[in-house]
Amino acid sequence: MSVIDVHTHMFTPKWLELLKAEGGQYNIKTRPDGQQEVFRGDTPVVIPQKGHFDYDLRIKHMDAAGIDISVVSLTCPNVYWGNEEISCRAARESNDTMAQAQTTYPDRIRWFTSLPWEYPQRAIEELDRTCRNGASGVMVLANISGRSLTDPMFAPIWAEIDKRGLPVLVHPTDPPGVDLMDMTKFDLSWSVGFMFDTTLAITRMIFEGFFDKYPKLKIIASHGGGTLPYLVGRFEKGDEVEIASRRQMKQKPTDYLRHIYYDTITYNLGALEYLISVVGQEHVMFGTDWPHQVHDTKGSFANTAKLSDKACAAIRGSNAERVFNIT
Repeated sequence: MSVIDVHTHMFTPKWLELLKAEGGQYNIKTRPDGQQEVFRGDTPVVIPQKGHFDYDLRIKHMDAAGIDISVVSLTCPNVYWGNEEISCRAARESNDTMAQAQTTYPDRIRWFTSLPWEYPQRAIEELDRTCRNGASGVMVLANISGRSLTDPMFAPIWAEIDKRGLPVLVHPTDPPGVDLMDMTKFDLSWSVGFMFDTTLAITRMIFEGFFDKYPKLKIIASHGGGTLPYLVGRFEKGDEVEIASRRQMKQKPTDYLRHIYYDTITYNLGALEYLISVVGQEHVMFGTDWPHQVHDTKGSFANTAKLSDKACAAIRGSNAERVFNIT
């Protein structure tokens, strides 16, 4: 049984140097523990680790953990900073490095492309280029510099992704208004804000009829879907009382929740089991969030080991083989 990790991250040194030089509102600060951390203003975003830059170290981690294939991606702040040329340059730097890693480790590495979404035509060009270079899917943050993923300006990009039937990892970042909500303390932007960001992004997609318009999309909602599974009852009640003339989706909210995919990064067996009860085991895939400090490699293995043999095999490997066409 193969184990495929669909949620795991990589940076490149040049990408980080470009962020430092051209990141605008993004800056690097030293934490009390001595680590360097990327901030957006005063909001913590990500702590780069050695594993973010070293594919040899990644392969050693995979071997030790028992992971056969990692589908790597950039994480926040992705490439949504700088001007058009900087954003495109950051995307090329990250994507080309991942493509080279797949060439070096063809049996172990797959990757999500990052796109300069704020410049749709350039994003479509980068999508075409990177798919020809071996990208297995697309990684997008749950909001793009404060814009909803369903904003009409992104429609040409979504149409192209849908045409190709690609998996799309929707990954959170700090949501708009995080400063006003006082989430900069205690890493609440990570523990609460990130979950809100994913939940709001996917909820908009559901209620705006996004999946009816783009039926071939294979959306993967990060971190067990944020709080999506636990809102299923509210979604159904909201749909029940919705004004008919305002309704945009063709199916029930639960149907869409069972249409998309999720990872196992819940940090809790009960949460994972509940997710499976709502969406079905065929829509959950193994993820670790390595090499972040908060990665849950041990937890994802331990929690899936407590499921039925059939569910464990599907979630650890065969679901991802189907979604990513891995043979």
